[in-house]
Amino acid sequence: MPSKYKYLLSIFILLCFSSCFQVIEEINLTKAGTGTVNLTLNLSASKTKVASVMLMDSIQGYKVPSKQKIQKELDEVVAYLKRSPGISNVQKKVDFENYIVSVSFAFKDIANINNVNQDVLKKLKVKGVSNSSYIYNAKNQVFQRSYQHAKDAVVQYNRLKPEVKKVFKDATYTSIYRFEQPIVSSNNPLAKVSKSKKAVMLNTGVLGLINGKTDLSNSIVLTK
Repeated sequence: MPSKYKYLLSIFILLCFSSCFQVIEEINLTKAGTGTVNLTLNLSASKTKVASVMLMDSIQGYKVPSKQKIQKELDEVVAYLKRSPGISNVQKKVDFENYIVSVSFAFKDIANINNVNQDVLKKLKVKGVSNSSYIYNAKNQVFQRSYQHAKDAVVQYNRLKPEVKKVFKDATYTSIYRFEQPIVSSNNPLAKVSKSKKAVMLNTGVLGLINGKTDLSNSIVLTK
């Protein structure tokens, strides 16, 4: 991502002083290989605490962002996505009552999201869920996510203040993949196939991704 794009420090500050947060990545894939993505950062479990922080000018040396600043920086995410090849229908939603932020978009080919997803999550200052790539073989009907632990995530985590580290203890990451045709198999033991056989969900702790104990790699075979 171009250096002129700042990280969403505003969101990170709120994460630092919430009890927990949830990252949700949803991918809906058609048989032809097109699809949609929805990335959500959910702080609703700590909304009372976050709301209190939002009333302050600063806390423990961090400047607390205004709602206007958060909106502005999210607009930068949207602008980046709109300029990304193969990406369209970019939308953002901000719920300041429950403190839920989401960005969604459509893609022409699964390869279009290989860099985009991790760039958006980096801008949201979410660590440990990057270094992923996606492949979809329409002929063989196989969807693959390759994941490699980012060793720098541990380094960055160890640099955090103790009170900030506590945030990641209960933070969770959820990936959901939905397909038009039934699933034959999914080879990640942490992933669960839905009763409809058309969706796969993996839910894990963010701390496990940071320290490299959790692998998000998966190969999903679909009905031809």
